[in-house]
Amino acid sequence: MAGPLDDVVVIDLTRALAGPHCAMMLGDMGARVIKVENPGGGDESRGWGPPFVGPDDEPVSTYFLSCNRNKESVTLDLKTDDGRETLARLVTHADVLLENFRPGVLDRLGFSVERLHELNPGLVLLSISGFGHDGPQGGRAGYDQIAQGEGGLMSLTGADPEHPQRVGVPIGDLLAGMYGAYGVVSALHERNRTGKGRVVRTSLLASIVGVHAFQGTRYTVAGEVGAAGGNHHPSICPYGLFTCADGMIQLACGSEGLWVKLAEGFGLDPFAPGFATNRERVGNRELVIETLNAAFADLPHATLMERLAELGIPAGEVRTLDRVYDWDQTRSHGRARWPWRSSTRCSGRSRSPGRRSGSTTTPSRAGAANTGTRHGSVSTTSACAPGWTRRTRSERAPAPPRRPRAAGRGARRGLVRLVGPGPARGCPTRKHLRRPARSSR
Repeated sequence: MAGPLDDVVVIDLTRALAGPHCAMMLGDMGARVIKVENPGGGDESRGWGPPFVGPDDEPVSTYFLSCNRNKESVTLDLKTDDGRETLARLVTHADVLLENFRPGVLDRLGFSVERLHELNPGLVLLSISGFGHDGPQGGRAGYDQIAQGEGGLMSLTGADPEHPQRVGVPIGDLLAGMYGAYGVVSALHERNRTGKGRVVRTSLLASIVGVHAFQGTRYTVAGEVGAAGGNHHPSICPYGLFTCADGMIQLACGSEGLWVKLAEGFGLDPFAPGFATNRERVGNRELVIETLNAAFADLPHATLMERLAELGIPAGEVRTLDRVYDWDQTRSHGRARWPWRSSTRCSGRSRSPGRRSGSTTTPSRAGAANTGTRHGSVSTTSACAPGWTRRTRSERAPAPPRRPRAAGRGARRGLVRLVGPGPARGCPTRKHLRRPARSSR
């Protein structure tokens, strides 16, 4: 089954995480994503680890795998005339260009917005920055944890205000990628009406401020500054992490009806002074937590979960990642842990394109990128979004013509190991970039 963006060609100049995550989302929806990497080492996330998987002579960063499935790659030196010429030809035939250089870098490379739209008036350009493209700190470099701190998220996360914590994943990068994909799809829809591409911009700071949600209006409307409060909701009670005889359990009473069911189910008076309304319970949160912990103290986790389910109270446990990926509910969503194995082809929704010159293949799975290195050609990642099938290499349009590669210019074997080992010379034509309709299998 064809993806909804099957007719879209994306040129991905981004590296690290925010931009690559955006490109991966577009690729998951069917877009052809051509990742452009530096011949001096490729995307820096290739070196981020441990853990690394694969053979010792070709270690693969699992960090890189997390955000680079469903892509093809070339290496281009954009500081050279040849590299810039090739990029210009790619832009001419593309629908979307993604970049996350510091503001002004793309201009200095000779690809200002004006130049890009001269080359291709219908091009949608997404620019992701750390702190925005204007303002007093618009040119500032940005990394996720710095943005989490500057954007206030760390002040809301942790056991208490004195111990701020970062979120356990690079949430600013991921959100910026999601916002970027949302903006790109919106701009493509607009282009269908106007014929003109537009510039879409987002930043790590904007992405984090954009998810302040009720904590944002708590300040902007009510003038109250939120702070870290551990594992309990600041505006709803009871809603958080509680203890039982042999562990911990989470529950959420998001309505007065649920609170009445919970209290009565464990022999408590739901209308006792200080407990009758959510507003009262929030004001007496510590007493509510103490009371429920006492009610749960003698109950094993499994028994407590059964009791809460019978009462209709939303509840759950705190799983480690291994238990998440081995959980049958997670598997039902098409997500599972796959061992990294050589000489194994994947069956099901996604297929590995394989490798040439006697090299091995690796299994594809949703949630991780897999590819075989294609020496002297553009290579591809292969895991698919659930619900549709990625074509194998043989089913795609012919590879674009390439000139012989100059020695020493990114030609080192394994320089760009997973997505592409070296620069693909020449430039695809529109015929080569166009992808035939996917077959349903």
